[in-house]
Amino acid sequence: MSEFQTRLDALLEEFELFDDWEERYRYIIDLGKDMPPLDASEKTEETRVLGCASQVWLVMDPAPEGILRFRGESDAFIVKGLIAVLVRLLDGLPITEIQEFSIRDTLHRLGLDEALSSQRTNGLISMVERLKQASRA
Repeated sequence: MSEFQTRLDALLEEFELFDDWEERYRYIIDLGKDMPPLDASEKTEETRVLGCASQVWLVMDPAPEGILRFRGESDAFIVKGLIAVLVRLLDGLPITEIQEFSIRDTLHRLGLDEALSSQRTNGLISMVERLKQASRA
């Protein structure tokens, strides 16, 4: 089993504890609140993710070759929580696993595909594309 699958399974188990979307929504927001904020100097045009309705920044951190490390922040609580989900699932994984990652499949497995607006889903797609681009660089 891949590291990604292990992480996704753990997140799926956590989500199963909640009866409805509203509880999952609050949990995602709480995940975002637990993330350390980016330094103001890291919130630049270079780190800003275009295609998101809210302000989103993703910072790639130095890592051993073949591994992608990143952190992020948003000015919207739910989006910051969604970034926290991405960090939990993808941070520190081999680049090959990140290249194979499907945000649509993952949202479906987490039961978030029907709960998130198309605008939020498009924002997540933009974030994942930024991560995939960084991992190719």
